[in-house]
Amino acid sequence: MVGKILGKVGMFFLETVQAIVLALSIFIIVYLFLFQPHRVSGRSMYTAFDDGEFLLTNKLSYRLGSPERGDIVVFKAPKTEPCSEIECEYIKRIIGLPGEAIKVSNGHYYINGIKLEENYLGTDVYTNDGTYLPESVEKILPDGYFFVSGDNRPYSRDSREFGPVPYPSIVGKAWFRYWPVNKMGLIKH
Repeated sequence: MVGKILGKVGMFFLETVQAIVLALSIFIIVYLFLFQPHRVSGRSMYTAFDDGEFLLTNKLSYRLGSPERGDIVVFKAPKTEPCSEIECEYIKRIIGLPGEAIKVSNGHYYINGIKLEENYLGTDVYTNDGTYLPESVEKILPDGYFFVSGDNRPYSRDSREFGPVPYPSIVGKAWFRYWPVNKMGLIKH
């Protein structure tokens, strides 16, 4: 009788360990290859995101296709950026694509000489120049590099300062906001 009880306890323990290992395996696969959680830190993407919101980043989307203008992406911050962590990640919107000419003039971005219409911004948003992209100076984006910018332009440190972001630095596309609950849902690009 004691043997049967020990056998049942042993079987229960083994099944529990198997379930935990399976759950962890699925989590690791999802985390490494499909989706990764991120916390928005700061107000550089206001009004699209507030400080402290949580979202899932789709890591698969750019394995199947290329980033497009207007996509909100998470990327590894350039090594020149001051970060409180060993490696930090930024969230910004793609403005310029590889091979395009970009400039800031009179508070707006211009792509290949045409003013970029940014319907996701308020009409009072003014785009300042930066160290990398001074006022009215056109820069050609190298192959494999993307120009990114925060929506809250006066409070965003972005490609205007540190230059374009290389494709391998892009972690993925902001996909789903899960906190706060009242804003839960797919992210519009």
